[in-house]
Amino acid sequence: MATKTTQAAPPPSSPNLSAMLDVVAKEKGIERSVLVNTIENAVLSAARKHLGGDRELVAKFNERAGAVDLFQYMSVVDVVARPDAEMLLAVAQQMDPGAEVGDQLAFQVFYLPEDQKKAEEQDNQWGDVLKLRSVRKGFGRIAAQAAKQVLLQRMRDAEREKVFNEFKDRKGEIITGIVRRFERNDLIVDLGRTEAILRARDQVPRESYRPGERIVAFVRDIEREAKGPQVILSRGDVGLLIKLFESEVPEIYEGIVKIVAAAREPGVRSKIAVNSRELDVDPVGACVGVKGSRVQAVVQELRGERIDIVPYDKDPARFVCNAIAPAEIARVIIREADHAMELVVPDEKLSLAIGRKGQNVRLASQLTGWKLDIVSESKFKQIEEDSISDLSRIEGVTPSIAQSMYKLGYTSLEVVAEANPEDLAGIPGLGGGENADRIKAAAESAMEEQRQQRIREAMQRTEALSERDRLLFVQGVGGHTIQLLGQLGVESVEDLDAINEEKLMHETGLGLGKVRKIKQGARNFLDSEQKVIDDARRALAESAPEETVNEG
Repeated sequence: MATKTTQAAPPPSSPNLSAMLDVVAKEKGIERSVLVNTIENAVLSAARKHLGGDRELVAKFNERAGAVDLFQYMSVVDVVARPDAEMLLAVAQQMDPGAEVGDQLAFQVFYLPEDQKKAEEQDNQWGDVLKLRSVRKGFGRIAAQAAKQVLLQRMRDAEREKVFNEFKDRKGEIITGIVRRFERNDLIVDLGRTEAILRARDQVPRESYRPGERIVAFVRDIEREAKGPQVILSRGDVGLLIKLFESEVPEIYEGIVKIVAAAREPGVRSKIAVNSRELDVDPVGACVGVKGSRVQAVVQELRGERIDIVPYDKDPARFVCNAIAPAEIARVIIREADHAMELVVPDEKLSLAIGRKGQNVRLASQLTGWKLDIVSESKFKQIEEDSISDLSRIEGVTPSIAQSMYKLGYTSLEVVAEANPEDLAGIPGLGGGENADRIKAAAESAMEEQRQQRIREAMQRTEALSERDRLLFVQGVGGHTIQLLGQLGVESVEDLDAINEEKLMHETGLGLGKVRKIKQGARNFLDSEQKVIDDARRALAESAPEETVNEG
């Protein structure tokens, strides 16, 4: 294929693009080849839009001249079907005597101002073939503007990508910036290369900042947005607490001391559990530092937030006791099925264990991952007596046996009714496996009798039935089940009917049979609630004279 090309020179008023590309590539950190490709595509796009038709155009950056050369290719044919892309063999041979059908000839399209003379010569020589006379005017300015806009956009995109790549690896770290301005309740923080946002929900309520003030925050996330990457900061994230300790305590940074867990209520109080890999290193002492210097540095950065440092223990009960400090624990009752613990504390230490507005026990629960209930010794003793009294209602169970059952974890009639017969057979004094089924049946009968008694008490009250009272009408629901449902947030019959079976089993530890029984009971009650309540009132009225006679 033969081609005829003429080199174009850059306009005197414009700087050499080669030098400009070198500067931009170095300053912005963008590959030079990417910039060259961007300019070529910009000129080519402008040419196709301005020259129109179905011309076959190619743009090539001229390194020596520092400009983009534009070429149009024409195919040599016997019959012209596309005037903008094809030419007759006879015409082609006038330009290239060796041209043959099937060849392509390349013609340079001159569009820069200083190439006007060359463009006019081209029009005189090949004007009828290229047909550029009426469309060439203004093309140079449009191409230059298009190249400029595309290049600027590409630079912005590259800058955003670079910022994103720089900060995406810093997610989960702490960063220092300068508060620049307020946008509604959000803070805009200058990080040098870009700006970050500290949203209102990620701020600590007791903290305030002014423009120009230094701020240390936790990089919570990096979001891609149309206007560029958005760095999301947080002052309330528990990660800020952990990272501050890592920066202040060399033993944590080196991995000798490990932060096993952390819990935080921003601006008020935090707890961290630490463990040491080396026996001669005290993890709590390492975090506190000489005269409390290390922990005080963290407290100062968190603007006075109280921090409790507790030693981690593999034994869950000991770990919980450490976490609830400074309160003293007299007894721990573990309920594995509920993943919960009941902590018995001296009466005078109850408020200390619970903390202000429940803060201490709430943080301890978050730190350990266990549900924690705090009860005083006097209340626990009363609960124990009531439970033993209830268990004694089971036919064949004496108070001494009931006390043994309570110590073994059988704290209510429901627990006994739902227990495995093989487990019941192991309780001293119950007579072995032959009595296990009888004990279960007796417990179910006593539980139902107790439920009916509670229903009668609820019906005798003058006020309307509470949601808890309505739950008593559900077959299979006793006091223990109501307590478990309350911990899950199930406060009404409607809640019980709506909750998923699997979630109910997982969160309460109840068996599948029990769950299906109480859910069916909830559905039956809701289908005929008024009738059930009316029947209960009728039964209460019929039994009243008999009870009066018995009392007499």
